[in-house]
Amino acid sequence: MIPAQYQLPLPLDRLIQDAGTVGGGDRMEVDALIVGAGPSGLAAAISLARLARERGRELAIAVLEKAGALGEHSLSGAVVNPAPFRALFPGLADREFPFRAPVSRERVHFLTSRHALPLPTPPPMRNRGNYVASLCEIVRWLGAEAERLGVTVLTGFPAASLLVREHQVVGVRTAPLGLDRAGAPGSAYQAPNDLTAPVTALAEGTRGLLAQAYFEWQRVPSANPETFALGVKELWEVPRPLDAVIHTLGWPLAPEEFGGSFLYPLEPGLIALGFVAGLDAPRANFDVHDLLQRLKLHPYVRPRLEGGTLVEWGAKTIPEGGYHALRARRSGAGVLVLGDAAGFVDVPSLKGIHYAVQSGIFAARAMFDALEARDVSAERLAEYDRLVDQSFIRGDLYARRNIRLAFTRGLYRGGLAASAMIATRGRFPGTRIAVGADAAVPRRADHDLPMVPDGVLTFGKLDGVFKSGNATRDTIPAHLLVPRDVPAALAQFYAHLCPAGVYEALADGLRVNPANCVDCKATDVLGPRWTPREGGSGPRYRRM
Repeated sequence: MIPAQYQLPLPLDRLIQDAGTVGGGDRMEVDALIVGAGPSGLAAAISLARLARERGRELAIAVLEKAGALGEHSLSGAVVNPAPFRALFPGLADREFPFRAPVSRERVHFLTSRHALPLPTPPPMRNRGNYVASLCEIVRWLGAEAERLGVTVLTGFPAASLLVREHQVVGVRTAPLGLDRAGAPGSAYQAPNDLTAPVTALAEGTRGLLAQAYFEWQRVPSANPETFALGVKELWEVPRPLDAVIHTLGWPLAPEEFGGSFLYPLEPGLIALGFVAGLDAPRANFDVHDLLQRLKLHPYVRPRLEGGTLVEWGAKTIPEGGYHALRARRSGAGVLVLGDAAGFVDVPSLKGIHYAVQSGIFAARAMFDALEARDVSAERLAEYDRLVDQSFIRGDLYARRNIRLAFTRGLYRGGLAASAMIATRGRFPGTRIAVGADAAVPRRADHDLPMVPDGVLTFGKLDGVFKSGNATRDTIPAHLLVPRDVPAALAQFYAHLCPAGVYEALADGLRVNPANCVDCKATDVLGPRWTPREGGSGPRYRRM
């Protein structure tokens, strides 16, 4: 089975709208519009507001966020490189940033089914000088800083379409509110609103829908397609503190699968535990939530959790394509693409937040100069790409450009090749490793050995959705574009793939439970397309 054969195309007719059409709701005009209140979008807003203040300019800056409150859809490991935060807030000391603790000790282990074999920490994964943090807390702190500078932050407003005039982006149209299960206006209906601006920054995070639509509409190429991993994360209150940042690879993954786990100490009694795995795995029953549950029973992990309590759960995809998956440009007439939506994640170092913040700073410079010149043409906004390409963002991704791609050849061959790449700073093998899209990888049927959760250490998918704080009403219309006449094997594939139990394989087909969705975007990579839904839907992460 090849998932791409069943995946519906992007609905460009819905995602790209002529600016002359009417949304039906309010219309708001601003000088700069930022879609997404994550680290890249808020860093852009803060930096742009500061530039305007320094130059004596008044700019109306708006940030749109689909979550009901800041940080509720933000999830990451996270170990953070503080350098761009220092650049964004030069007057603050590290202790004043919303970080939990500095990394003082770290360990890497290769797991077998019974043992944990210590490994030397690869250079890209060395974290001395970095900090363990909660992305939710970082986002809330950045949002407060943005609002202090006069930025308008609008939560609960998903951007559903790009508004365009010829080849120029001029704003976005939001998703409607209050539709019933059939998609008809209910008693609380609110029509879509239009927000227009000379320049729009797309900071939607991983697998950004409008960024996807823009690149496809404008036919902006990349050498390799973007590929993704899925991460499932839990927070545990535990009786015994964790004394180091820990990463593992190996079991429970098969040798042809890529990924690993992390255990991070957030505070003496709180551990962040997660499992991240590439979505190019060839097994049709590949299930990252299940892999995390199995990991917790390993003799190396189990003692660190016993006596503890699961307090929060979440899931999110991660762009893994690296340098070769970057689009030829991340800017155009009236538009810029930032952070994870642009693919600024370095898998070998397990980092993306500091690239997101730095890309926001660069975007603000390009936006401000374009607004000052009253010229938001593609040529003018290409300054953003020049800043990115001359920075450590491009430098880091280029130096490690083939490391993740080498593991498409299996763990052992990939590990040997990656070691050579690290030793030569990317000069080996000297050419691009070509890969296809995740959805183009054939999936083989495999014997299914379902795990039965014990409700103490291991939990089912619906337990996870509950622990995510999911706030979606049950009567929401379906926001997932599912193919018709789903074969039984494909229904099983979707059910394993989704960490939130959105898809159930039945004897006569597929049942879809859209209210369970936590916006991880996994099936958007390999199956049913994700589209924006009513604001405030999805998870309500607190400390992820």
